[in-house]
Amino acid sequence: MKKAYSSKFIRKFIKHYLKYDRDNPFIFISAMLALVGIAMGVMVLMIGIGVTNGTHDEFKKRLFVMNYPLTIISYDNNGISKEVLNKIQKKFPQIKISPYYTTQVISKNADSVQGSILYGVDFKQEAKINKIFKKAYKDINSTKISKFSAIIGKELSTTLGVNRGEKLTLFFSSQQAIGFGTMPLQKRVKVVGIFNSGLSAYDKGIIYTTHKAFEKILKKTPNVYDGAHIYTQEPMKLIDKIRKYLPKNCAIEGWWEQNGGFFEAMQMEKKALFLVLLLIILVASLNIISSLLMTVMSRRSEIALMRTLGATSKEINRIFFYLGLIIGFLGILLGTALGLFGIWLLTTYNIISLPADIYATSKLPIDLPMSDYLTIITGTSIIVILSSIYPAKRASKTDALTVLRNE
Repeated sequence: MKKAYSSKFIRKFIKHYLKYDRDNPFIFISAMLALVGIAMGVMVLMIGIGVTNGTHDEFKKRLFVMNYPLTIISYDNNGISKEVLNKIQKKFPQIKISPYYTTQVISKNADSVQGSILYGVDFKQEAKINKIFKKAYKDINSTKISKFSAIIGKELSTTLGVNRGEKLTLFFSSQQAIGFGTMPLQKRVKVVGIFNSGLSAYDKGIIYTTHKAFEKILKKTPNVYDGAHIYTQEPMKLIDKIRKYLPKNCAIEGWWEQNGGFFEAMQMEKKALFLVLLLIILVASLNIISSLLMTVMSRRSEIALMRTLGATSKEINRIFFYLGLIIGFLGILLGTALGLFGIWLLTTYNIISLPADIYATSKLPIDLPMSDYLTIITGTSIIVILSSIYPAKRASKTDALTVLRNE
């Protein structure tokens, strides 16, 4: 018959070994260093992963606004007709569609020039699916919008020195006849609004004008567009359904396809950061091993005496195994508290300011979902458990006769 474990006996010696030992102070110090090291590791992991998630979410918000959940693209001059878009809208009433024309232009003001992408859109429809555009459009008096009105990005406005109400010259790739030669087609448009997405690449590279401007300048066929932007809450579910209604010369892309490499790189960055920061906890766990081994070596006579008085090797094993778990999990609890405090501090007070044109926000963004927190706790717990196994086995294998004979 197997001997039952004595929980009271195990708890008593765990409390005994957790106390400060004046004869061996370095053992207690080593255990505290292990606890603090694990706490710091958990705290850094929580804040680091939180900042990474927050930054990624900010980029996603900006990219979603300027890239749209779904985009219909025409690969030839036949374009996509208004009738097809109306059919799609009728079939999927929950979506919002903004058809567009597009071309590349060179924008110029005085001696400053900048390459840009020009979109011809219906301002009202575009404002329904683009929050950044909507904000700029709301500031415009609709009576001031003409055929050749334009809304430009803040970065482009600064680069070219063009303010609201002033005119901007656009050079197109198409040629126009001048005397016995040709020159690039050009047109002056009036800047009626300025948008600010927070990303300089978009604010500097995108200009919006009207459908009528494209139809007049580039002789585009009315109601036959180069593509369409689509807003929907369920782009992944609808993309294949909408594709069935498109003509052969058109395709539809989702935001995850247009920016797949970028988001994969961000996920790889997050995984790499997690593994690197987990090394902090791995190093701290070595202190658990060393402190437990030093406890075993300094308490060999006590262990031998316990064995001679009837304590089993499994009870000795449990004493030192639980001792390692207590040190480790106290470190996890302390680290969680410090991590939550650090996240609260960084989100409440603007301690760290970021350049908005690079990071899409001036305030440090932090987002730590429960799934990531559980991953941190799981990884740390596995390291703590593994660190407690070897010293516990070493203690349980102490030979009582050899120890008592020598000591």
